[in-house]
Amino acid sequence: MSVSEIKDSYAEYADCMHRLEWIDRAVLGRYRQARFGDVEGRVLDVACGTGTNFRHVPETVDLVGIDISPAMLENAAEQLTEQGIDGTLKEMDAQDLEFADDSFDAVISALSTCTFPDPIAALHEMERVCKPDGTIRLVEHGRSDIGPIATYQEWRADAHYGKTGCRWTQAPRELVSEAGLEIQDSTTGLFGTITTFEITPSQCGER
Repeated sequence: MSVSEIKDSYAEYADCMHRLEWIDRAVLGRYRQARFGDVEGRVLDVACGTGTNFRHVPETVDLVGIDISPAMLENAAEQLTEQGIDGTLKEMDAQDLEFADDSFDAVISALSTCTFPDPIAALHEMERVCKPDGTIRLVEHGRSDIGPIATYQEWRADAHYGKTGCRWTQAPRELVSEAGLEIQDSTTGLFGTITTFEITPSQCGER
């Protein structure tokens, strides 16, 4: 899907996703908490959606959330209020971030690369805006390493993408590797469908 098509799709689903966040917390909350719970300083949440990550970052961070969907950001604003977080939200394309190089101490994102038209470009942008001594944290989903689950994912892949713009058979490790990012730590869970990353940005001279 194009960026405009993704925006239209999420305009339809944003409110529903916000109402069903309790399911996400039950299934994926521990993965988000493990990766995002210790970030510090100025933090950028890329493709923040309805603000699901907000409850998993420390209250002390200077939080900025961006998303391509105004409908998602409306729900994210409610999440900021509910969590008592003084954050900033901006409508923005993850593939072309409107921030200067080295603007953030940490960049986080969850379940996002599956929707970007060009996920490699988005990963490069995350690295560009992260300070060289900062950290990039990802929680991503993809094709299971369990045969029957992977078979079902493959069977439903086209229909799922057509409805939601989500490539749920992607390979997150391959994406991160193709982007040339340095993986500091990585874990896999939920029958191989969830992969998390701690990534060290390149030094300025290596970009």
